[in-house]
Amino acid sequence: MSVDSGTVVATFGRQHEVETRTGARLECVTRGRRQDCACGDEVAFRITSPGQGVIEAVLPRRTYLERADRFKRKAIAANADQVLILTAVEPPFSDEFVMRVTLLAHAAGIGALIALNKIDLPALEAARTRLAPFASAGHRVLEVAIQPRDSIGSKTGAALGMHVLKASLEGRATVLAGQSGMGKSSLVNALVPDAGARIGDISSALNAGRHTTTFSRLYRIDDHTTLIDCPGMQEVGLANLTPSMLDSGFADLAPFMNHCRFADCRHDKEPGCALQKALADGYVHHRRFELYTRLRDEVTAARAAAY
Repeated sequence: MSVDSGTVVATFGRQHEVETRTGARLECVTRGRRQDCACGDEVAFRITSPGQGVIEAVLPRRTYLERADRFKRKAIAANADQVLILTAVEPPFSDEFVMRVTLLAHAAGIGALIALNKIDLPALEAARTRLAPFASAGHRVLEVAIQPRDSIGSKTGAALGMHVLKASLEGRATVLAGQSGMGKSSLVNALVPDAGARIGDISSALNAGRHTTTFSRLYRIDDHTTLIDCPGMQEVGLANLTPSMLDSGFADLAPFMNHCRFADCRHDKEPGCALQKALADGYVHHRRFELYTRLRDEVTAARAAAY
């Protein structure tokens, strides 16, 4: 059989579903153990039997998003334009999770967009306050209520802010990230009405069965807009980042780092630290500085362990 090209639209271990240029779907495996594919990858494949094939090569990527711990790296998505980080008023979200994902996006050279869901709930102002440092650092924060509730807790069905969110996704390949309870499934269903049926089809094709919530999949919202849902991202390791990548990912802190007395300042207890002075003077948010020092130590320790 001749070699053709297609797009990886679902991944589960070494199994992948590839969409051909004609819209057909194939269950594919990679050739060799070293070949690593991610959702969104353009690949060269060869049909081996009806409905099945083998991926011969991954074509050049525009972007590549991955996470890593000290032991291994894990692909998140390829050829994405931005990451949409879904948070919610309730249950409380982790601002550290948000920060970690924005850092990975920055390292991959793609944008990060934050959406606050469930804005019809009473704790809205507290959630806004927790996201304010991200907005001050230059991240765009949208507010939505995908499934609003009335005063007695019943779903009203009148979504809020979705037109703005949809406009922000239009014409882009977006990776969807978020913790449990943030409303990811509701968002996918709102953007892709037949998402449930597609998940069932992919599950059957990849023999994923009960693992349908753990594999990544790509949805086509329209001819120019795609959404890559990546479940299982509760842990977001940063071992693939360098200290300089981490520094530049904190856009609000970076300008002060360049004015310290010592070029190798760790911004801890060194004399003449411009970042510490900015923190004391109120120009740097204390929570942002706390996250920076914690993640810096993690990245430094991971790199030290690798050598």
